[in-house]
Amino acid sequence: MMPKGVESSKPPKFQSESAEADWWASDEGRAFLKQQPSKKRKGSPLVAKLGGTTSVQIALRLPGPDLERAREIAARKGIGYQTLLKMLVHEGLQREARRQ
Repeated sequence: MMPKGVESSKPPKFQSESAEADWWASDEGRAFLKQQPSKKRKGSPLVAKLGGTTSVQIALRLPGPDLERAREIAARKGIGYQTLLKMLVHEGLQREARRQ
């Protein structure tokens, strides 16, 4: 179900990337995507922005329980676990940069 005042063709305006990430991960954000014709689906502008930059492949070792938790959270949010991990790293780096 869409929030009141939100057009079905456009997502709402967000105050921050964190608010945007929360909305896309919410039931409302997923419902919004499901309402869009498959040809129009663009997904999250935040994820698109992350995807628009050149990626560098790395090997990262994580404890098994952390990886399993990431997979569970990502499944609950309806996104891939690698996308979730990229978003979390991006948000963490931004937060640390603001502290300095």
